[in-house]
Amino acid sequence: QVQLVESGGGLVQPGGSLRLSCAASGSIVSINAMGWYRQAPGKERELVAAITTGGSTTYTDSVKGRFTVSRDLAKNTVYLQMNSLKPEDTAVYYCNADRVLTMSGAWGTRRVGNYWGQGTQVTVSS
Repeated sequence: QVQLVESGGGLVQPGGSLRLSCAASGSIVSINAMGWYRQAPGKERELVAAITTGGSTTYTDSVKGRFTVSRDLAKNTVYLQMNSLKPEDTAVYYCNADRVLTMSGAWGTRRVGNYWGQGTQVTVSS
C-alpha cells in the first residue's frame, strides 16, 4: 500500500509564505507525477500545481508567479512553495501521486494506482 503524508500547513498573514511537503512511502517502483490540489469550503477540488518525473510543471492560473512546485525523486517527495499568499488561497491542500507503480508479494505483483494524502489546512488571514 502507498501512503502520502503531508506537512507544512498553517495560518499565515496575507503576503506571507508557506512551504508544503508530501512524502510517499510504500512498495513504490515509480511515480509518474505528483501534485497539489485544494478545496475551499463550498467549492470543488481544483488542481493547484503538478510536476512530472521529467520535471514538467503545470499551475492553475491564479497561482502562477507565486507558487512553485518541486520534487525530490529519490525521496518520493513533492513540495509546494507558496509566496505572496492571499485570503483566496485559503483551503485544504491535498497531495496527489498519479500512476504510482508498486511491486509487492512473493510474485512481485505490479499495480498502478492513484493516491491521495489526508489534506493539510492552509489559512490566509490577518
